[in-house]
Amino acid sequence: MEESRQLQASSRYVLLVCTLASFLTPFMGSSVNLAIPTIGVEFQAGALGLNWVVSAFLLTSAAFLLPFGRLADLYGRKKVFLAGLLGYTLFSLLSALAPSLSFLIAMRALQGMSCAMIFSTAVAILISAFPAQARGRVLGINAAAVYTGLSAGPFLGGIITHYLGWRFLFGVNTILGLAALVITFTKLKVETVGAREEKFDLAGALLSVPSLAAIVYGASTFSLGAFPKLLFFLGLAGILLFIHQETAVPFPLLDVRLFKSSTAFTFSNLAALINYSATYAVGFILSLYLQVARGLDAQAAGLILLVQPVVQVLLSPLAGQLSDRVEPRIVASAGMALTSIGLFFFSRFNSQSPIALVVANLLLLGLGFAFFSSPNTNAVMSSAPKAYYGVASSILGTMRLLGQSFSMAIVTVIFNLYLRGSQITPASAPLLVKSMNLAFFAFALFSLGGIFASLARGQIHQ
Repeated sequence: MEESRQLQASSRYVLLVCTLASFLTPFMGSSVNLAIPTIGVEFQAGALGLNWVVSAFLLTSAAFLLPFGRLADLYGRKKVFLAGLLGYTLFSLLSALAPSLSFLIAMRALQGMSCAMIFSTAVAILISAFPAQARGRVLGINAAAVYTGLSAGPFLGGIITHYLGWRFLFGVNTILGLAALVITFTKLKVETVGAREEKFDLAGALLSVPSLAAIVYGASTFSLGAFPKLLFFLGLAGILLFIHQETAVPFPLLDVRLFKSSTAFTFSNLAALINYSATYAVGFILSLYLQVARGLDAQAAGLILLVQPVVQVLLSPLAGQLSDRVEPRIVASAGMALTSIGLFFFSRFNSQSPIALVVANLLLLGLGFAFFSSPNTNAVMSSAPKAYYGVASSILGTMRLLGQSFSMAIVTVIFNLYLRGSQITPASAPLLVKSMNLAFFAFALFSLGGIFASLARGQIHQ
């Protein structure tokens, strides 16, 4: 009886620390965006330098997910998770003390590497601590923490930056990181190691890291000239070479058999890639639409856009719990269907569409996102062998970051098609609306295709 109570208490602390860590990373990313103009003023930086404050974090996060996930499976997920929290906290503090823009960019890159350690282990640790019948529920709570970070970031980031300065923003993240570290050190007792007898594939890591970085950066800046396009295709070539190389080594960084042996694993990750490609840019597009085409100020636009993540926060635990009882492919596919409908509705909006309809459609999208995310994560992790939880979590994280990059690349190409690089002002609102309509129609088609990938995953529950 006493041992059972200790296990329950340990599981609660696992949920607490993983949820806090899952809140931290999106909160950091979304809140820093609000501080970019202030950082530019202090360091007298141009657009290119400020872009690297954001891009450096994204590039290293995406590039190092897979190596850290494999290291976690080999040598201990708690060790890698702790190292990630320690790095996140330290580099947040150093970012707050940054004497120059180049120093800040370097700290952001190291912070992205630290977040890759957290991304690749948090979900793996979480599902290792709970029985299979409770996975959906705890993954839903974890997803709610992610959406809370995304939605609270712009709001709180704006307030902190306005009243206390951008350095205090990194200070807040330092304090939160310290809190997560203390809980992990004192309360997280269980260590999970999946395949200690195997060796780390250093050659695979050296090939995958620059290839993924090239793909993410190339996709994010695809329309800015020949060099990003070259980087993108070189990255794709590198990934193809990496996959070929992984089939020839005894202990690969990425075991291709994970995809060959499990339809559920393959199509769940494909569904995640499609979903993020179709949805990540929604907030970016609607922010421009509400402020430029509809004349709202930033605060009013932000409050309207808050509707979607709030719905996700409220419904993600319910959707995750539902996927414990109903096949995740059913729940997640229904979520993608709702998302497709919402994206298509936005493709029909114009500059006179009632704001109430914008809010109603954001409610629909929030519902769709909630019913896709945690059930899909449940499907990915439930279809992976326990020894590969770290790698499985890393692959899913990579799909998310690649999808986000592809989403912004699609928007950039479409906007350049109509606006041709001109400044976005109220005078260009008609062209902005046309760009928005085409982008949302393309995203709706993407999401529609994702429904079939989601349905094709097959059964998860035995």
